Amino acid sequence: PRTEPIEGLQSVRKAEAVVRAIRDAVGPEMDLMVDLHARTWPAMAIQYCHAFEPYGLLFFEEPCPTEDIEATAQVTRASRIPIATGERLVGRHQFRELVEKRACHIIQPDLSHCGGLWEARKIAAMAETSSIAVAPHNPNGPIATAAAVHFALATPNWLIQEAITSDVPWRDEVVIRPVTVRDGSIEPPTAPGLGIDVDERVAANYPFQPEAEQRYFHPDGAVADW
Repeated sequence: PRTEPIEGLQSVRKAEAVVRAIRDAVGPEMDLMVDLHARTWPAMAIQYCHAFEPYGLLFFEEPCPTEDIEATAQVTRASRIPIATGERLVGRHQFRELVEKRACHIIQPDLSHCGGLWEARKIAAMAETSSIAVAPHNPNGPIATAAAVHFALATPNWLIQEAITSDVPWRDEVVIRPVTVRDGSIEPPTAPGLGIDVDERVAANYPFQPEAEQRYFHPDGAVADW
């Protein structure tokens, strides 16, 4: 939801109406998650948590800036919805305080920048000692997704995997044996290594193109966290 760090309840009510409509549409069995993109401070984030409680969210993501661990801990202590964070952190040393303070219920390392598979395994093992689950961040390409699947299969406290499947129409063309998603689940690769290979001939048809710069401003013109 578009929100100020602290403001009145209008944005909360608008977001609640959206979540309610989605829950009514999909029924009680489907898992729902809401991401605040680290836009609020604890007082506001807690208002969102209380508003969303009736709708059975699987988790509430990044309610506060990730680097402010005590802020996230405040929300975690006040919320009946599991709190997730950590997609912006790099390496086990940045995750350590988050885990030691039990500042969230779920951590979200991104294998593409947290240090890779081996570092992610160390982060997950550290989290397991504090009964914290892992839901890796992954708005990435097919190679990162294949790596994330292997991580999931080897991680006892893994919870759920983010995966992008339709960002570009040629996504599966550039790899041999692309990851298969069926009924909301990813089928484990069976080939050696990560289980996929890049088709460099096809990939050459799609040179790098930078995404449009993503900007988000508050109503008064101040730059906001995207």
